[in-house]
Amino acid sequence: MKNELFFNAHINENIFEEIKKERDFIGYYDLPLTDITYLSRLDKFKQRHIVVVGIGGSSLGTKAVNTFLSYKKRNNKKLHFLETTDPITLKSSLKKIDLDDAVFIIISKSGGTIETISIFKYILSLKPLNKKDFIFVTDMDSPLFNFGLDEEIETFYISKNVGGRFSVLSSVGLIPLYLMGYNINKLLKGARKIRNEFFDEEGNIKISLLKKASFYAEHMLHYNINALFSYSELFRDFNAWYVQLWAESLGKKQINSQLNVGLTPVGLIGPTDQHSFLQLIVEGPKDKTVTLLKIKNFNDDTLIPDINLNTLNKLNIINNVKFSDLINMQADSIIENLKNRNVPLDIIEIEEANIYYIGQLFYYYELLTSLTGKMLNVNTYDQPGVEEGKKILKEKLRTIVEN
Repeated sequence: MKNELFFNAHINENIFEEIKKERDFIGYYDLPLTDITYLSRLDKFKQRHIVVVGIGGSSLGTKAVNTFLSYKKRNNKKLHFLETTDPITLKSSLKKIDLDDAVFIIISKSGGTIETISIFKYILSLKPLNKKDFIFVTDMDSPLFNFGLDEEIETFYISKNVGGRFSVLSSVGLIPLYLMGYNINKLLKGARKIRNEFFDEEGNIKISLLKKASFYAEHMLHYNINALFSYSELFRDFNAWYVQLWAESLGKKQINSQLNVGLTPVGLIGPTDQHSFLQLIVEGPKDKTVTLLKIKNFNDDTLIPDINLNTLNKLNIINNVKFSDLINMQADSIIENLKNRNVPLDIIEIEEANIYYIGQLFYYYELLTSLTGKMLNVNTYDQPGVEEGKKILKEKLRTIVEN
């Protein structure tokens, strides 16, 4: 993985020391070092349909991995996500699942997420609770954890110092990915490489991350929108994961201050969004930075056919060009365009689309988020705005019950 920056920033080395101290009480930093032998407890589950019941951090990272590797045929298993209380979507999704050949993974860090437990209850109206078809993933001693113990359901815990949106490399993501047959060792190995390069200072990751976070914090009032422009459909759900991570971590009141700060994340897919959002970046308000994410080698030789079409002869220049070369030429053209317009830009290039490199991307963005949050002087790991909405919902539900 390479990261090339086309802007300058004043690095605050003290921030690096503060992040190192955070490892004592923020759990995601050491997840790449996890002993995964506990996953062997899952070998008894042979179902073809793997169903994740969770929302936000309980599902987005897992979905990102699955989408990123969707082009590879591994086995006959299918991964499903039940993450919305939209009744039409819920029933439509369940129709695609063979309930007699499915394992349901109920994931809720608090053990009481209303959306997740609502969907869980609906599933129980269709299928009785039993230890052969259900798995729980939650905080130790949460209501769901204790319920799992009472019902003898296979229950795994999330460390209390690992927040939901930072939990993809914990049991939250590893359990469904293991059941799908993905190589968990390679996923963690990729994340571990970024961790080691950052904390052990063996590579350039530390400098690029510090520069990038410093620039974002220093220019927050000017460049307050960060666009991740990913050049492959394989990144579509990774973009969604990034949006949650960035928005929920950085949109806060500053510590010991009433000042509201934040950086707005935008997830774009190339080349599709070249024909929509790019115009706003190039000629709209100069309030955006862009990270262009690309794949060096698609390992696919599909050619544009050598076909001559009357009145379209000028487009014969595309004949016999690989689609993989075309998409990277499109990405490089946009890079040149943005550089010409002096848009703050950096490029992340991964070697190929495999689980090792998405492991790197997860950890890279988690580190970037922690660094930026520290520089913005916010608590990166809470979400009081979200919790306020949950309290309002519970009051509305109590009112219905009382009436």
